[in-house]
Amino acid sequence: MKVLSQDIKNHTFKPVYCLYGEEAFLKKSFKNQLKTAIIGEDTMNFQSFYGKDVDVPEIISLADTMPFFAEKRLILVENSGLFKKDAEPLASYLSGMPDSTILIFVEEQVDKRNKLYKKVKELGYAAELSRQPESQLKTWILRILKQEGRQISQTAMELLLSSVGDDMEHIRTELEKLLAYTEGREGITPADVEAVCSVQITGRIFDMITDIAARRQTRALEKYYDLMALKEPPMRILFLIARQFNQLLIVKELAASGRGKDEIAKKAGIQPFVASKAMAQAKSFRTEELRDYVVKCVEAEEAVKTGRLADSLAVELLITEFSRGKS
Repeated sequence: MKVLSQDIKNHTFKPVYCLYGEEAFLKKSFKNQLKTAIIGEDTMNFQSFYGKDVDVPEIISLADTMPFFAEKRLILVENSGLFKKDAEPLASYLSGMPDSTILIFVEEQVDKRNKLYKKVKELGYAAELSRQPESQLKTWILRILKQEGRQISQTAMELLLSSVGDDMEHIRTELEKLLAYTEGREGITPADVEAVCSVQITGRIFDMITDIAARRQTRALEKYYDLMALKEPPMRILFLIARQFNQLLIVKELAASGRGKDEIAKKAGIQPFVASKAMAQAKSFRTEELRDYVVKCVEAEEAVKTGRLADSLAVELLITEFSRGKS
């Protein structure tokens, strides 16, 4: 990201960029910043293409066209899938593209063995914009709040991240709600976060599994019915339950081998604040129990796919079994 920021600040642009990864907020932000820095409000020298059916010959033809009364022509190509299939004509073309043209690709995924990806890395810059670590998210949140003359306590910060997750677009939305709710006050408290911020489905699943661990069957089922009332697909709920149990299994095994929170977070591919909660929750289950739950989630999915059980019933039966009291 430093390279992108420097190019934008210094107005020294590479001929081609590829912004890819799962953090949509950062991709959108850098896409817009680059566009503004390169051509400003100029619409005559800007063309955009979107989707898997982009016309590569048309892109090349436009790239060969000199800008109209301007220094640069900008072509934006989004979600084309060109970095996951044969794009040899475009890859070969980039070496001879006029200096007056700049190409920006914005993609969800890339294959780093792809010829077009390799050519972008050779001639320009490929930026992987993935979910940000906890420390970066906190710095970003504090910067936004400082611009608004606000502060947030450490406890409230932790609660905010654990409630809304690490998606920056979602965090930004929740921050806007918090700022409006606390207008006239400088500090944001845990009570403000609890009152305003919506808990992501992953947070609801975490709470459901806490109820399962405590054998609070009625509460666990109530949370499932609440998710259903919110129109969450049963198979998505099943996927998240299975993912949570698998995550708990990984965390429990790593903790048993003496790994610390930060190392567990890195190896499990989760944020440290998530790892802390998972480590605490994993203590409520035996390792063999977690393995069994993961297997049963897979079996439930198979039962739905083969038509032996309706999806909503399969998940309900699973939660009922997992949360049944034991002697």
